[in-house]
Amino acid sequence: MSYSQYTTGNTTSPSAPPVPENQSQPGVAYPYQRPPPSQQQQPNYNYNYNYGQPQNPGSAGGYGSPYGYQPTPSFPPGTHPEVIRSFQMVDADRSGYIDAKELQRALSSGYQQFSLRTIRLLMFLFGNPADPLRIGPKEFAAVWSCLGQWRAIFERFDRDRSGKIDLAELRDALYSLGYAIPPPVLQLLISKYDDQSGRKDLSFDSFVECGMIVKGLTEKFKEKDTRYTGSATLSYETFMTMVIPFLAAE
Repeated sequence: MSYSQYTTGNTTSPSAPPVPENQSQPGVAYPYQRPPPSQQQQPNYNYNYNYGQPQNPGSAGGYGSPYGYQPTPSFPPGTHPEVIRSFQMVDADRSGYIDAKELQRALSSGYQQFSLRTIRLLMFLFGNPADPLRIGPKEFAAVWSCLGQWRAIFERFDRDRSGKIDLAELRDALYSLGYAIPPPVLQLLISKYDDQSGRKDLSFDSFVECGMIVKGLTEKFKEKDTRYTGSATLSYETFMTMVIPFLAAE
């Protein structure tokens, strides 16, 4: 089962990249320029949970109580049954919430394993700040959709079909999403995932983590760089508040 099989191309989530409209040419990078008009009005931190054909709302979550008790969280209408089953299989106590290790089991498969470092980053980006150690069905559905979008980008730029993204492919992938990362920063990014084998490339797991960090920090910086000049004045407190959550998630 693949993530992209049960997602739609127009899903928006806080850590998911926009899907490039032109698949043959790289997009125009605008990390510190004003985005094109068509992208200036994108919804911010809103989820579109349309993952498949709508189904019976009563069966969407599988956790609702028929006896009048307070219902536990349920999946958004239209969530694909396979996404629901993946959540339910690891929710051993049937609480409607899963922790980091349960999320890791739900997302990992025989061909793809996610490190706890990536899992913690996903929980930081998608979780509820009031309950940071668990996520519910809605957050899980958003994570699944996000991974589907990252998978599509990974497969597009893994041109040699090696199952890895090298430095040049990472540069092109980030550029297509609007992030013209300077070469020294790219080198620093990819060296972070050096497995001591001498190869400078990223698995899908590492690519997701790298991409979400780049996107998350860039978007945080853009909030201060309102004129898209590529520079901003930050207080020490603001800088630490921006950066530490991404470091702590590791």
